[in-house]
Amino acid sequence: MTQLKSICYVAVLYLCVSLLAGNANAADEPFRPEAGKFPSLEKAHSYRGELVFVDHANRRGSIRVQGTGMFCRNNPHPFAMLPYGIIRYHGAPADLYDVPLGTVMHVHAFLPPDPKISAVPVLPVDNKTKDANHNRGAGIFPAENHVLLLEDEPSYCLREGKVWKLKHLNIRNNQGTIVASRQSKTGEDDKANEEALTFDAATRIWRGREFLGIQDLIVEGIWPSSGKKSLEGQAVLLGITWKPTPDSVFTRFHISDIWLDDTAMQCAARNQTETHKAFIRSRWMPAWVDSVEYGKFGRATVTATLFGGMDSSLYVDFKKGSQALMAASENTLKHWAGGSAGTSQMASKGPILDVIKSDGEAPLGSSGTQIRFETDLITEGIRPGRVVRVRPAIWPDLRVPREEYLQDWKASHENRFPTPAIFPRY
Repeated sequence: MTQLKSICYVAVLYLCVSLLAGNANAADEPFRPEAGKFPSLEKAHSYRGELVFVDHANRRGSIRVQGTGMFCRNNPHPFAMLPYGIIRYHGAPADLYDVPLGTVMHVHAFLPPDPKISAVPVLPVDNKTKDANHNRGAGIFPAENHVLLLEDEPSYCLREGKVWKLKHLNIRNNQGTIVASRQSKTGEDDKANEEALTFDAATRIWRGREFLGIQDLIVEGIWPSSGKKSLEGQAVLLGITWKPTPDSVFTRFHISDIWLDDTAMQCAARNQTETHKAFIRSRWMPAWVDSVEYGKFGRATVTATLFGGMDSSLYVDFKKGSQALMAASENTLKHWAGGSAGTSQMASKGPILDVIKSDGEAPLGSSGTQIRFETDLITEGIRPGRVVRVRPAIWPDLRVPREEYLQDWKASHENRFPTPAIFPRY
């Protein structure tokens, strides 16, 4: 009996150890987004860096990632936007070419969903833990280079409910440094790290609807022309870039903009929102196809989820009973065109049968809105899982620049699936 108890005890112990090991392995398993599912932002790997290269037509670029070492020595790190990936600039929706090079961005990214067609280099999954040597530190080449959310500093602060609290400045000849910390808008954060940031005569100051410069603050007596001044924790939002810094300082960011109040930030966001609305109306709303109900003689009813991150007024234009156009697209969101025919001529046309709003909060990347669209011209590019572009018929019929569409009889494999070959190997 004693021997039997011992055997049972060992068996139970082995089972427990196996289960614990299994759970640990599951937790360590690299996460990749799956087709047809919007990944949770909480599962993304986050990092911060300077935008140094943009290939806006293919929605990809390079970021100089901030590490623990000498920032200026870090090689540009390629990234690609997921088809449903969202860009935010000045607290509003944006496209890559809205964001000036040099802007410091917050990146929330995943491993490539399908490494075989990645438009940027595919790296070992544990790359974020590797030391880059040469005083650059670890984490500057993460394998998570397919981006769900790319946002500039004010967009990040607005989403997180944070502000920059200015401690004091040191100024001479219209340039100098400000010591500040990013903290919760609603209270003090004792753990917030203070950071010295440079500014110069080109730094833009936004107050209400006014656009000021450093010299204007000096003339008004708000800032001294020379010397130090306490800023007493003044809460502002900052636009942050990077510039080479004197005195052998390797990692020090630069203030491009200071928004002194909510009105100033709202003005900037409104301007960027209008810019992006015009962009989407000319390039069409991106979506993916959830399902297709096939009819006779080319007829079909398509259910598609509109991607998120746009201004809400754009989704209002998708109305039950209204006419729409749906065109094939690629993961880069490039349109298709054929011969001299533009995208509108190549698109499938028909009425929107229904507009379905999901219950609860939609995951990032999704608008939470589905449309059911009927057409008498179902095409190969409008299949379940494929990315499409949709235009309500009331939006203007415009031609996009040549680099932003694929031409059917000229499109090569490399056009459809851009290779990582353009990125230099350092």
